[in-house]
Amino acid sequence: MATQLHSQLPTCERSAPGSINIRPAEFPKSASPPPADLDPNQTAQRLVLALNEALAKGDYAAASRLFADQGFWRDHLALTWEFRTAQGPEAIQGLLETSSQSKDGFRLKEVALDTSSDVRSPRVAPLDGEGEVTGIQFFVKFTTVVGFGVGVARLVNDNGTWKFFSLYTALQGLTGHEERINDRRPHGVEHGAKPGRQNWAQRREKEIQYRDADPAVLIIGAGQSGLTAAARLKMIGVDALIIDQHASVGDSWRKRYDQLVLHDPVWYDHMPYLPFPPHWPVFTPKDKLAQFFEAYVNLLELNVWTSTTLEEASWDAAKGSWSVKVARRLADGSVETRTLHPRHIVQATGHSGFKNVPQIKGLDTFQGDRICHSSEFPGAREESRGKKAVIVGSCNSAHDIAQDFVEKGYDVTMVQRSSTFVTTSKSITDIVLRAYAEDGPPVEDVDLMIHSNPMAVLKTLQISVARRQAENDRDILEGLQRAGFNVDSGPGGAGLFFKYFQMGGGYYIDVGASQLIIDGKIKIKSGQEVAEILPHGLRLADGTELEADEIILATGYGNMREKTRQMFGDAVADKTQDVWGIGQGGELRSLWQQSGHPGFWYHGGNLALCRYYSRALALQIKGIEEGLYQYGEK
Repeated sequence: MATQLHSQLPTCERSAPGSINIRPAEFPKSASPPPADLDPNQTAQRLVLALNEALAKGDYAAASRLFADQGFWRDHLALTWEFRTAQGPEAIQGLLETSSQSKDGFRLKEVALDTSSDVRSPRVAPLDGEGEVTGIQFFVKFTTVVGFGVGVARLVNDNGTWKFFSLYTALQGLTGHEERINDRRPHGVEHGAKPGRQNWAQRREKEIQYRDADPAVLIIGAGQSGLTAAARLKMIGVDALIIDQHASVGDSWRKRYDQLVLHDPVWYDHMPYLPFPPHWPVFTPKDKLAQFFEAYVNLLELNVWTSTTLEEASWDAAKGSWSVKVARRLADGSVETRTLHPRHIVQATGHSGFKNVPQIKGLDTFQGDRICHSSEFPGAREESRGKKAVIVGSCNSAHDIAQDFVEKGYDVTMVQRSSTFVTTSKSITDIVLRAYAEDGPPVEDVDLMIHSNPMAVLKTLQISVARRQAENDRDILEGLQRAGFNVDSGPGGAGLFFKYFQMGGGYYIDVGASQLIIDGKIKIKSGQEVAEILPHGLRLADGTELEADEIILATGYGNMREKTRQMFGDAVADKTQDVWGIGQGGELRSLWQQSGHPGFWYHGGNLALCRYYSRALALQIKGIEEGLYQYGEK
């Protein structure tokens, strides 16, 4: 039944401009189940030993033959200073040979099993999401010529021979520059007589003001992107300053619509070094998250200038640094202009930080009570009961805003241009993110298990997940279809994750609005573009006119690269690459890695992505700071 319903839903093949619609991975047709007397630990150890022997000899052809024909090696900074995914023995051999051409020679020194817990130790596990292909999964740890890392391996019994189906290697630290945590934490005080010694508060004030020094890194934006980047950099000894145009840390969330609550559960959203406490609600209200961000800055001692705008910036290639002019409003209301010279800029304005307002005919002629983008919507008005609201858009923000309008007694219509992937909140917690749970493995382990999957493999797994979601959400999905609301199963049937990765949106996690649509309390105009804004409403492409006292444009967000163009101009933006969407190499484009412009980095995504990839971003910057490689080097 689940497969039948899933197959009845149309797939969405749209992607962000330039993003590829990646094909699902195929598992070896000759794969056979593990024998009953299999020793997973011994089998894993034998294959890892063979890999080490081949790599030690520089026999990259032999190493690549340890992989199934459909096999993958996904690497994040262990083999090169890039994110790379290679599929098939020939491509894997090419990746290894590329690593051998680095200035330090072949980067990877030794791989070992990680048996520190039951979750990490070798065990028989399903590989394909359907239980039809079973193999061995285990964690690895490794050393390289510059550092150390962890990863995940998955083995398949390929026609009687155990081979790697996938191997993931991710750099976790640089030797000699380990994170300053646990047994490497700072002392915090220098005992003894020290003339002119400053206390902690005095030192912190000096650090924050940057009167006598420049930050190595300037981070633009104090949301989850900027905070996680600054935290990771601080822990490995890279000085960073965050600037944000808002008056307070957390305002990027605090100032959004009243009813906004995170749709992801708390176990998925933890921040680096400071997870949410055990009493935290499963779903975090936006104002509570804003307060947590303020506390995060104070507890981790991050340097932040609020009420600060970037005035101009230029890159000096000869010096390898930026000249950045900023205007900072001080506590007394005065404005101070400062020029900083960081070696790196991290644009952390957010994947959803640049509102997309379509240029609709008549936009400036509207005479109703309010027309605005969803990011500027403060909330429906209690005193406006009975008035008409039209929401243009059909994803998370559109639904949340429509629900708010209904609750305040408005007459509500939603204009849906194209189909939307819809799933219930329960399906998110119980199916999509079930590995992140109160009683589940540590979040670091779950992160590794998720991100160790090459995109093509993840797509295969998510097709299976989307099938289960469709069955779980059957009543809602069929009700929406009857109401004229178009739903889909995601790109290639791969559901929520790939709507996010390939499009950056196009989905709704249902927290109540779907039933309002089914019950007719939110009216739907589907398959329609807005042709014109009228003084008291709007006209659709089919000629239909809708009256409106309020129009909310829930029309999504623009590419971060366009925000770059707005802030830094064409000279910088033209050297960077498009952000988000899947690139030809099977990795997300530009985020968390070299952008194309020296000293310029992008960081963004939801809390979970920022938590995980902030480490990789920080390690690349630290590598440059320590002279381990230069920007542009592979």
